[in-house]
Amino acid sequence: MNELTGLVLKHGVGFVFLNVLLEQLGIPVPAVPTLLVAGALASDGKLPFGKLLAAVLVATVAADTVWFLLGRRYGQKILKTLCKMSLSPDSCVRQTEGLFDTYGLASLLFAKFVPGYSTVAPPLAGAARAPLHRFLLFTAGGALLWSGSALALGVLFHGAIEMALSTLTSLGGGALVLLGGALLLYIAVKWMQRRRFYRVLRMARIRAADLRRLMDEGKAPVIVDVRSNNARARDPRRIPGAIVADILELDDKVSHLLTDQEIVLYCT
Repeated sequence: MNELTGLVLKHGVGFVFLNVLLEQLGIPVPAVPTLLVAGALASDGKLPFGKLLAAVLVATVAADTVWFLLGRRYGQKILKTLCKMSLSPDSCVRQTEGLFDTYGLASLLFAKFVPGYSTVAPPLAGAARAPLHRFLLFTAGGALLWSGSALALGVLFHGAIEMALSTLTSLGGGALVLLGGALLLYIAVKWMQRRRFYRVLRMARIRAADLRRLMDEGKAPVIVDVRSNNARARDPRRIPGAIVADILELDDKVSHLLTDQEIVLYCT
């Protein structure tokens, strides 16, 4: 019997609850495979579907609430910390803030289905000072859609899931080596992209102290604030004289400038 199936059968709803809680807190222990297996076992009457759904809902809302409160207390700092740990730091803040700016708290309804947004959305809502009761309503709705979908897929395709697990079991250690190798390859590629991004960033970077010195000397370059609307609302401070521009309208904002003028962008 597959090890994952054995763990779910042995520890039941408690194992599923712990797996989901840890994943939603940011620990890299994927919960979807566990939910699929749990759904398949529930279809055979080996686990109670209602208790599974309730446990996953509580675990998800509890973890999201922790992130929400951290975001409310620490604001932009917690978002920077999360994106520093991301394998794609160049898009972490921009993509997540773009979704939140567009859909607001309603984005929590589909956050669990968007890679990279699931963990960042709750602290982003907290940093935006969203009301706790409205946050709980939307995050519970999103948790219900996500967990219900995964468990329902396990129920609908329990035969295929059991066949796949049997195949993996027959492969023995080879399956683990194959899956582990694919995971390590993915992490290695993303890590190289991350290092390349930071190398380019260092080459094109100006320190705040150097910019202040140029401003004091009357030699300030053109400064453009390309933060999102949500980021500017969280932190209304702005460098004096900076042009406010959305990243998508940047070309229009600077097209009239002389070609020999230096331009400094700053964002989140």
